[in-house]
Amino acid sequence: MKFNNTYHQLGDKFYQSAIPAKVSNPTLLLWNDTLAGNLNLEASFCRDKLALAQYFSGNKILTGSEPVALAYSGHQFGQFNPYMGDGRAHLLGEVCDKGNTQRDIQLKGSGQTPFSRRGDGLCAIGPAIREYIMSEAMYALGVPTSRCLAVVSTGETVYRELPKPGAVVTRVAASHIRVGTFQHFAARADVESLKALTEYTINRHYPTIDIKADDYILELIKAVGANQIELVVQWMRVGFIHGVMNTDNCAISGETIDYGPCAMMGVYHPGTVYSSIDKNGRYAFANQPNIAQWNMARFAESLISLIDEDNEKAVELLTPIISQFSEDFNNAYYAMLATKLGVHDLSLIDKAFIKELLDILQNQELDYTSTFVQLTHSLSDVEQAENLKISFGKWYNDWRTLLQDGKIDNNTAQALMQVNNPVVIPRNHHVEAILTECETSGDLSRADRFLQVLRSPYKQLPHTSEFQDLPEDGDVNYRTFCGT
Repeated sequence: MKFNNTYHQLGDKFYQSAIPAKVSNPTLLLWNDTLAGNLNLEASFCRDKLALAQYFSGNKILTGSEPVALAYSGHQFGQFNPYMGDGRAHLLGEVCDKGNTQRDIQLKGSGQTPFSRRGDGLCAIGPAIREYIMSEAMYALGVPTSRCLAVVSTGETVYRELPKPGAVVTRVAASHIRVGTFQHFAARADVESLKALTEYTINRHYPTIDIKADDYILELIKAVGANQIELVVQWMRVGFIHGVMNTDNCAISGETIDYGPCAMMGVYHPGTVYSSIDKNGRYAFANQPNIAQWNMARFAESLISLIDEDNEKAVELLTPIISQFSEDFNNAYYAMLATKLGVHDLSLIDKAFIKELLDILQNQELDYTSTFVQLTHSLSDVEQAENLKISFGKWYNDWRTLLQDGKIDNNTAQALMQVNNPVVIPRNHHVEAILTECETSGDLSRADRFLQVLRSPYKQLPHTSEFQDLPEDGDVNYRTFCGT
């Protein structure tokens, strides 16, 4: 890897130097060959499992890497914490992929840092493999996301509720700049660092913004907001629930990061919550758009000092931008749902008609993913169409009429639906079963089959049916926990 380490140039207020902890017996469990190729890693290096285990456990430092733990603050469930930072992660540096895009390489679960406080900085094998599986699934589903390059078992025990085998996961992301990174310097009234971070962020992620323009801060806020809208719309397209949308987990790049208590919605209900720490449903499925807007408001607040010396004037400029978020999201959300119903042109379909379908799903307690797959198949399967006419009644007939009146033939509608409605998702009960198997037996064969299926979520592969069944209890008592 040829490391760039450009973030270091911002100065030591932005990070603390930190060396990953040594582990006793690192073993490579999962390796992402496709991602490795995209990062220009040498083929001979990628074949050396012993070397990979040493480097991606943190036992050895890659040439050119200068490991650091990043500084940031953040709102956690609405409460501001000014003292956070990477407590169990080490940024190894940045590399350029084959598209000449800069990517962060970060170890998670790699030991204590100056930000660990009383934490051990470690990660159990289950959460590490969860992040690998979920991020690969999201990438294949077409959702902006960080990815995982490797999972290495450490040969050591991590103590949580119960003793667990330890692991280190290597995350690859566009960057680890968060809303909380901006909040960190705003909270300290460090305008100089805030300005340096803003310019760095624009150069790295939004290079079309003219830093010399008077309104460049406002343009950055608009651009970051637009990316957040796209991200959350894509989450909701596939039924993803992040579970912990704190501002320190909100990436400025617009990628999904931090797959701690995440889950996939089965039975459709807007209030679905699986995260054990989300006691009040703050980050429920249908609350995610509101929280995204809330996070963008916190991002905008952190930049007030750079917009205008007169705070009232700055707020006056920011208010319409944040207020517009809700309308823009609503339009993008319904446009997405229209494509799930085979319609490109939102003017052909009424939002109330789409909402009526969601009400049917909720009232009949239907599975979100399976229902859209059935609707897709019904355009070419007469028996499936007859079944849906019975269960959905007038709505189904009206939908078919809508397609006809819009001059959308069945083949065209079905083709659009097939690329927007996955036939398989990482269902919670399968994820948990595989994580348990990996923890207890160390057997990753089923995990490998699962990943093969999840990497082609819009196709019916030989093993796809093995992972399409619904949970027997409907995930009623399912809970997720922060692990990585």
